[in-house]
Amino acid sequence: MNDSSERLWTSSFITLTLCNLLLFTGLQMTLSTLPAYAEGTLHATSVQVSLVTSLFALSAIASRLFSAKAMEKGGRNLLIFLGLAVSLTAVAGYYFAGSIIALLLLRILFGIGFGMASTAFPTMASDIIPVRRMGEGMGYFGLSTSLAMSAGPLIGLSLLQGPGFGSLLLGTGAALACIVPLGLRLSRSLPAQHKEPAAVPAAGSPGNAYRRLLLPCLLNFLLSISYGGLLGFLALYGTERQLQHVAYFFLFNAVAIVIIRPLSGKIYDRFGPAALLIPGSLFIMAGLLLLSFAASTAALFPAALCYGIGFGSMQPALQTWMIQSVRPRQRGLANGMFFNSLDLGVAVGSMLLGTIALFTSYAVMYRYSALALVLLLSVYLPVYLTQRNHKRKDLTQGTLSWGEQRTE
Repeated sequence: MNDSSERLWTSSFITLTLCNLLLFTGLQMTLSTLPAYAEGTLHATSVQVSLVTSLFALSAIASRLFSAKAMEKGGRNLLIFLGLAVSLTAVAGYYFAGSIIALLLLRILFGIGFGMASTAFPTMASDIIPVRRMGEGMGYFGLSTSLAMSAGPLIGLSLLQGPGFGSLLLGTGAALACIVPLGLRLSRSLPAQHKEPAAVPAAGSPGNAYRRLLLPCLLNFLLSISYGGLLGFLALYGTERQLQHVAYFFLFNAVAIVIIRPLSGKIYDRFGPAALLIPGSLFIMAGLLLLSFAASTAALFPAALCYGIGFGSMQPALQTWMIQSVRPRQRGLANGMFFNSLDLGVAVGSMLLGTIALFTSYAVMYRYSALALVLLLSVYLPVYLTQRNHKRKDLTQGTLSWGEQRTE
C-alpha cells in the first residue's frame, strides 16, 4: 500500500522526532556531567554521586505513573508544557545549587518534569505511525533518543571541560526551550486527542496490559543497567585510565547507532524482536569488555561501535514490542513503562556499579556490568524458544504469545 495512510515521514512525525531529540539531548547533557561536577566542585562522596543519577530516575518513574493516566484522559498538551516548565526551572536552579543536598532536590524536580514530557512525545508518535510500519517508524523515532544519548554526553562534557558549568546549563536550557514553539505547532497540527471512555473492555484492561508488558520491561531494565554505568562513571573512568578524550566514546557510539538504526526497524517488522535482542546482547557484552581494557582513545572506537550496534538495535525493538502489546489507547501506559524500566535500570545500575567500583575499579566495574546482558539472555531465550515451538498452535488459536506483534 502506498496511499496516504501508509506515509511515515509526515510533518507531524518529523516535528515530534525533533522535539524528542531536543528533550533527550537536554537530559543527557546533564546526566553525564553532573556526577563529575558533584564530585569535583561539591565534593560529593561516591554514594552521593550515584544519587545524582538515581534520584532523577526514580522521580521520573513516579512522574510517569501520573503521566500515563493523563494521556488516557487527553492531557498531552498539559504534560508537554508543564513538563518543560518544571524542567527549565530545575536547570536554572542548578546554577545556584551550593550544596549536594540542593543539587539532589533539583534532580528530583527535573525528573518530575522530564517524566511528563518524555511520556507524551513517543505516545503521540506511535499514534500517527502506520500500523504496518510501526517497527520502522519507532526505529526512526527512537533514533532521536539514541542519538541524544550519544551526542548529549559528548556536548555536555565538552562544555563542562571547556567554557564551564554555566555554559553547560545555558546549552541545556536552550535545547529545552526550543521545544516550546515546536510543541505549539504540534498542538495546532495534530487532531484532537481521543479521551479514554470510562468503561474499558476487559480485553484492554490495565491488568492485562501490565502482564503483556512485564517481560519486555524486565529486559529493558537489564539492558539499561550497563548504560547507567556509562552515564554515571565514564568520565571518572577516563580519569582513572588517563584517557584524555573519553567523551569520544559517545561520538563513536552515535555513529554506530546511525548506521544500524535504519536497518534494525525493518528487521523488526519482518522477523520480530528476537532477531535484534539476541545478537544485540552479544554486541553490548563485547563493547563493555573492550571498554574495560581500553588503554588509549583509539581503543574506544571498537568498544563504542559494538556497544552502539547492540544498544541502537535493542532499545527501539523493546519499545516497539511494548507498544504493539497493548491497545492503541494504552500506548501512553506502554511508553511510560518503557521509560520507567529504562530509568530504573539506569538508577540501579548507577548505584550497584558504583558500589562495585568503590571496592574494585571502574575497569572491573564495566566487566561486571556485562553480566546484566548474560542475565537478559538467560531470561529471554527460554521464553523465545518456547514461543517459537508453539507458534503454529498460538496462531491457530488466535492468541498472542510473548514477543509477537500486535497489529490490531
